[in-house]
Amino acid sequence: MDVLELKFLLELLGFPDYQGSIQKLKPNPKTTAAELNRLCRSLSDRLLVAYSSEITQLKITAAGKALLSLDTSNLPISAEDLTVLQAAAAGAISAAETGIPRANRQRLLQSLADRGLIEPVQTQIKEVWLTPRGEEYLRDEYLPSGNNPLLSLDLLANYLRFLRKSWRHQGRDESTTEAALVLEPSYSGAYGMSWEEKSTVLSTSQLRDEDILQIIRDLDRQLGTDNYLPIFYLRQRLQPFLSRDELNLALYRLQRQDKIELSSLQEAIAYTPEQIEAGIPQDIGGPLFFIIVT
Repeated sequence: MDVLELKFLLELLGFPDYQGSIQKLKPNPKTTAAELNRLCRSLSDRLLVAYSSEITQLKITAAGKALLSLDTSNLPISAEDLTVLQAAAAGAISAAETGIPRANRQRLLQSLADRGLIEPVQTQIKEVWLTPRGEEYLRDEYLPSGNNPLLSLDLLANYLRFLRKSWRHQGRDESTTEAALVLEPSYSGAYGMSWEEKSTVLSTSQLRDEDILQIIRDLDRQLGTDNYLPIFYLRQRLQPFLSRDELNLALYRLQRQDKIELSSLQEAIAYTPEQIEAGIPQDIGGPLFFIIVT
């Protein structure tokens, strides 16, 4: 891990719930927006942070062009969808040039991208947060070296507060012999939903399917994924609590109960290889990638 990446993470520790606007992160006074995006994506590729982003520039895909040539009166596509596709028919456009009101724009664009009708040309990261894997790395694995003073006392204070909070949790858990950790939602005003570790007599393997379903709903609402939640977000939330196979089985159970649907990924350009790898592989076709609550 290079110095700027470390400073990025330590800056994030200073925000409530380790989540904040990327524009407020300044590993160095001269760090540019492009450098912040690079740092964020690099750390996300290693599952240390996660982020939400907006589509700022887009172009129509071949599938979108083909749809415009059809009679859309009997197709499951809205007038706003058509407005975007028609605006992008001549070439790449900015999100503002779609003519869609800002309040509804990103939800609509993400839905079109998920369906393979448009392709993001440029995206802008908005919010970034430390994942459970990131917390684990900073708490248990990171080992600095060298003798050059690179960190401010403010960043050191963020790290010390993080460690002390982790130790308090650890001490509480060890005091109850049968206690284990499950996720419970906590709401913190403008920063939305976070997840706290709570002591309980249940083991982590007994996290109920209903709990997972509620986490899916909360993540979808928090991230604005319009009931098309990529599976990698759910894995990041549950990573310390459920293994990959355990979560796959839980999702299949919810699917059999008709509580969710699992949809495959059609256009991979908007996601990293690691995010795609977090899907559920299939013998034929692409991985199951999106969770849709029915």
